[in-house]
Amino acid sequence: MTGKLSVWYERVLIVALPIVLVAAILCAGCTGENRTPAHAETLLVSGSTTVLPVAQLTAEAFMAKKPGTDVQVSGGGSSVGIQAVGSGTADIGMASRDLKDSEKEAYPDLVKHVVALDGIVIIVNPENSLEGLTLDEVRGIYNGTYRNWNDLGGPDLEIVVTGRDSASGTREFFHEAVMKKEDFVETQLEKNSNGAVKQTVAQTPGAIGYVGLGYIDASVKALPIDAGSGPVEPTIENIEDGTYPIARELFMFTRGEPTGLAAEYLSFISSPEGQQIIRDEGFVPA
Repeated sequence: MTGKLSVWYERVLIVALPIVLVAAILCAGCTGENRTPAHAETLLVSGSTTVLPVAQLTAEAFMAKKPGTDVQVSGGGSSVGIQAVGSGTADIGMASRDLKDSEKEAYPDLVKHVVALDGIVIIVNPENSLEGLTLDEVRGIYNGTYRNWNDLGGPDLEIVVTGRDSASGTREFFHEAVMKKEDFVETQLEKNSNGAVKQTVAQTPGAIGYVGLGYIDASVKALPIDAGSGPVEPTIENIEDGTYPIARELFMFTRGEPTGLAAEYLSFISSPEGQQIIRDEGFVPA
């Protein structure tokens, strides 16, 4: 009889033990789930590579002031940013130009927010001896009228025309404000970011390009531009007082009036702290 009881207990244990283990694992999982902190509140910002450094630096400062938030910033160009916010895949779209008519029609509820002012700077390689250009000469370079720098008083060197690709808001503005909607020369090298344009010009003795003011450093030479009243240096002060001839507003777009985290972030950008970050980065506060 004792032997039969022993066998019976063994069978019970064999059946019951897995059940107990599973229950324990489930309970432990429930307990661990309760200990997991809630996910950070996320804000997705996408678009213009001109606005990108402004967004990145202000996002870092904003997250430091508001723990538990995650502001994710990515580039791609103004067209990408406008499409992203318009289609709902981003909370904020960055653009270095205003909306096209087709975009206004496709996304009628977009609201624009001016976050900074910017100058488009004409840059050449530091080895280039040229000291400045007129707006007409810049247009002539980009439409193919001028092919060698010695045509403009510079070195005997072929001009390597460098610009932006079709997704760029900077290209759109340049095409209207400088080119007067004339076609670009077919040999133009098209780059997908301000940084790529700057790198090409820095590494190519005969190159010319255009970038946002915040991208200027010692690796390239920024040229004064003469729009008819004498050459004007591309500086924050000259953009603020309106004397530099190639200047524009920089935007962030939202679908409808911003709420929640988007509203808080945009409010931070327009605050004295946010505007100081913009100035420190080489842009002009709005």
